[in-house]
Amino acid sequence: MSSSDIFIGETIGTAILILLGGGVCAAVTLKASKARNAGWLAITFGWGFAVLTAVYTSAPLSGAHLNPAVTLALAIKKDGISWSDVPIYWGGQLLGAMIGAALVWIAYYGQFHAHLTDKEIVGGPGAQATKTKAVEAQEQGAGPVLGIFSTGPEIRVAWQNVATEVIGTIVLVLAVLTQGLNDGGNGLGTLGALITSLVVVSIGLSLGGPTGYAINPARDLGPRIVHALLPLPNKGGSDWGYAWVPVVGPLIGGAIAAGLYNVAFA
Repeated sequence: MSSSDIFIGETIGTAILILLGGGVCAAVTLKASKARNAGWLAITFGWGFAVLTAVYTSAPLSGAHLNPAVTLALAIKKDGISWSDVPIYWGGQLLGAMIGAALVWIAYYGQFHAHLTDKEIVGGPGAQATKTKAVEAQEQGAGPVLGIFSTGPEIRVAWQNVATEVIGTIVLVLAVLTQGLNDGGNGLGTLGALITSLVVVSIGLSLGGPTGYAINPARDLGPRIVHALLPLPNKGGSDWGYAWVPVVGPLIGGAIAAGLYNVAFA
């Protein structure tokens, strides 16, 4: 794969990932959406299908890493990718994540405006005291629609939040790395995209509750940057005090998974 193939493939694939993944979060969150309050099952399966679509689309160009933690693991893995390709993968992933987040904003433009000008959502005179959870979150640094773009903890305990992201990412990356051991060492081909998407659904259902399961630094950081830049009314903060957790945790998890693979499987 050429450098341009890698960069283009990762940009397109990660943009699709965030468009569909962030899109289901917007659909469930925004007040004027037909899928409002569809719940956690909708979000986890939405993200799983987002992974399936993104991997299947971008695999012919770049191998569909779509995640800096996966790229790091494949660089650490014995006979893995060249370290010189890592910045190219990471650059495409971050750019794609930002593009995908911007497309979510465009697709739900009217819903964002309606949601963020609703007094029950953002507070102000006439707001009901029983519907101020979003306002309380905003006061802690996370605006009322930040969850559409990025993750955040239900209970803010830094070491636990990092540990949750590390554990979830280890599961994801080990599942990705061991695909190469199936089918006589030929991997799983296009079936691998389905397996990976189901693993993401499983992680979301089993481990997503504490932090929202970023398990992907670009998936969290790129959209968080877009949230900070977009001209959204009453958007509140982007919670930069937490932003390091979904970057550091998955990278640690990816490195540990690669080490485990090298010891146990290689």
